Amino acid sequence: MSDLNVAELFDSIQGESTYTGMACFFVRLAGCNLNCTYCDTSASHEAGRPMAIEDIVAACVASPAPLIEITGGEPMQQQGFEALVTAIRAACDKRVLVETNGTCDISRIPDGVVAVVDVKTPGSGMDGTFDESNVARLRPDDEVKFVLCDRRDYEWAAAFVRQHDLAAHCAAVLFSPSAHQLDAGRLAEWLVADGLPVRLQVQLHKLLNFK
Repeated sequence: MSDLNVAELFDSIQGESTYTGMACFFVRLAGCNLNCTYCDTSASHEAGRPMAIEDIVAACVASPAPLIEITGGEPMQQQGFEALVTAIRAACDKRVLVETNGTCDISRIPDGVVAVVDVKTPGSGMDGTFDESNVARLRPDDEVKFVLCDRRDYEWAAAFVRQHDLAAHCAAVLFSPSAHQLDAGRLAEWLVADGLPVRLQVQLHKLLNFK
């Protein structure tokens, strides 16, 4: 099997998605094709270290966590991504999530694996990078996430949700306030006022001071 460039492997609490609060083993692959203004994972832009797929899989199996997330950076950039996901699923019956920034074709994510797909808003500085064909590729268990920096981002994301009838295409649509930029309570007020079919998400791992 080929090597992948790994930024880090670690156990933590899942702080995002509808799986928030579960113990999770994170496989953070190195490299990203975007440069968001609020990026909090600088390690993902570094070269990382080469690691054999079988060694990554062994670490996943050894973790006591029932949940595995493959993230980045952008994990789907690396050759060997599909082989890694397939090998993890063959080695254990844990739930596997893939967090992707929405620029790559999510049909490459095997069935039975949950895609958590970001749609980049204007405040990220990376709007316009989302592959809109991914809306049609969403499966019933997949989730879509928007990180919001301000009211403009909220209105932009709300329009996107309505335009694409996004809640009908996936398990959950998540609106997350960017740390230190948008107050979660203010976002909650907007959601209550508009009755959008989305879920407010805060980064639980940061509230708990977890990695």
